[in-house]
Amino acid sequence: MEKRSIFILLGLLVAVGAVAETYYKWTDDEGVIHYSDLPHPGAVAIELGDSNKRRPRPTSRRTATPQAPADEAPAASISTGYNSLEFVSPTAEETLWNIEGTLSVSLQVIPALKPGHQVRVYFDGSPQMVSGPSFELQEVHRGVHNLQAEVIDETGKLMIRSRPNRFYVQQNSVL
Repeated sequence: MEKRSIFILLGLLVAVGAVAETYYKWTDDEGVIHYSDLPHPGAVAIELGDSNKRRPRPTSRRTATPQAPADEAPAASISTGYNSLEFVSPTAEETLWNIEGTLSVSLQVIPALKPGHQVRVYFDGSPQMVSGPSFELQEVHRGVHNLQAEVIDETGKLMIRSRPNRFYVQQNSVL
């Protein structure tokens, strides 16, 4: 009888893990995009399939396609000539204090950025071209923010895309 209960419990756990999870996305009055597993007024439901579930970081990356950045893992290809594109600063899930609206960003591009290639950064989903792998973003205020970077060649072809990088900005209170 005890073995049967264990098998039923294991079966239920496997079934619950196989169900796609629902998450919600909304933009607040300040234009900050939020994600949650709880419903929020004005939120849009997002179904995440198996491809978006947490898994070990791969040692080699897949080929990227030239599209707007997605929430799923980015990719690199040997044929593009770049092995990796990662954020050095801010790091993923880092909390920054009192930055006074100016964010210093550093990227690591391996190998180095080639002549004619440019970096495009998506800050909270808005694309902008930046001067290179080190730059500053203005008007970065308190809240949750997302960064993603791409290297594009002189024709606009996507060469490599970074992983999405979420970070937090906090401000000391005068109270």
